[in-house]
Amino acid sequence: MRTEVVSHPDGTRASWHPARWRQFRALQPPGWPESVGLRGIRAQLLRRAPLVAPEEVLALRRQLADVAEGRALVLQMGDCAETFALPARADIAGAVALSREAAGIVGDRLRTPVIAVGRIAGQFAKPRSSLTEDVDGVRLPAFRGDLVNDCRPDELSRRPEPRRLLWGYEHAARTLSLLRESGEGGRPALWTSHEALVLDYEEPLTRWDDRNGGWVLCSTHFPWVGERTRHPDSAHVRFLAGVANAVGSKVGPTTTPRDIVRLAQVLDPDRRPGRLVLIARMGADRVEEGLPGLVEALRQAGHPAIWLCDPMHGNTVRSRSGLKTRHMSAVLGEIRGFTRAVRRGGGRPGGLHLEATADGVTECVGGRCGTLESQVPDRYLTACDPRLNADQTREAVECFADEMMAEF
Repeated sequence: MRTEVVSHPDGTRASWHPARWRQFRALQPPGWPESVGLRGIRAQLLRRAPLVAPEEVLALRRQLADVAEGRALVLQMGDCAETFALPARADIAGAVALSREAAGIVGDRLRTPVIAVGRIAGQFAKPRSSLTEDVDGVRLPAFRGDLVNDCRPDELSRRPEPRRLLWGYEHAARTLSLLRESGEGGRPALWTSHEALVLDYEEPLTRWDDRNGGWVLCSTHFPWVGERTRHPDSAHVRFLAGVANAVGSKVGPTTTPRDIVRLAQVLDPDRRPGRLVLIARMGADRVEEGLPGLVEALRQAGHPAIWLCDPMHGNTVRSRSGLKTRHMSAVLGEIRGFTRAVRRGGGRPGGLHLEATADGVTECVGGRCGTLESQVPDRYLTACDPRLNADQTREAVECFADEMMAEF
């Protein structure tokens, strides 16, 4: 297998290859059954065409360098979890239209370029806080996203199925085909992104690029690691350390300045603008206390990271119906607190990361559309966590643009 020399924080240099993550601890493992032909499935994925081209990956990274240097912003948005339902042209068109509209709102108000990135064409797996969940009084294995198991509430459906890695590839390929139809020059209408959680899927879709002289993850343009897998010595972080893509990490309220510097040293040892994106998910009541010190520590260490605000994950609560929801007052509060916190740390806010849909859902409470908590079950269509509807999305990006007016 071809290897690439990768810098390490201690100054040493070591060979990297896509399977090297297996030397580290993999958090949130899928729990594949024994003797199910996983190796053969990975071999099939290795023979499949790359989903995205290396030149696209590097083009996005160049655009993100503009964000890191203060010349542009990012809006990353889409479903909490995609499903394996056949992607409808109308659904993809709706996602593209909402992303473009949101980017237009921010770009027009601030007179600056806005890069639209979708949580799309690969957002099939979800980390879980528990291995099991109760469904109608029955204890079942947790639903971990369509890339791992089925959401139907029975023991057989919840069993991890490695063939889903192939089904995920096929679904992502169909979605990307539709995105390219509505794009220009063969490029997709949105840059794609997903959490790189299931490394048995990501590894075989990592390809050597002779022009770049390095490995490129070709399952998506922009992968990230989540709050539960961001430890600097985790398999997930060590995997992303070796690919040429721009890479991201969620950053929660337990993160310390030492944690964030160590993470940046592993993911961006060369301190290159456009390489590292940090997605703060603190919660509205904790962001102004916890974030400034992280921003300052990273700035003092010389890492030109992009800071995005995820105002969703730190503000999830249970509605009276028992369904998870988010209140727009908290979402908007975290956006405002985020912009103040980043500035206090000596940084510059880089954009938003939203779970959102063009569908008229009632999954989140409040906002100008006036969704009541009692209405949450009316159109609760998400495969996992609650999303903003189109009206709430517009309100969130308008709030961000208003907060950013002082920067432009």
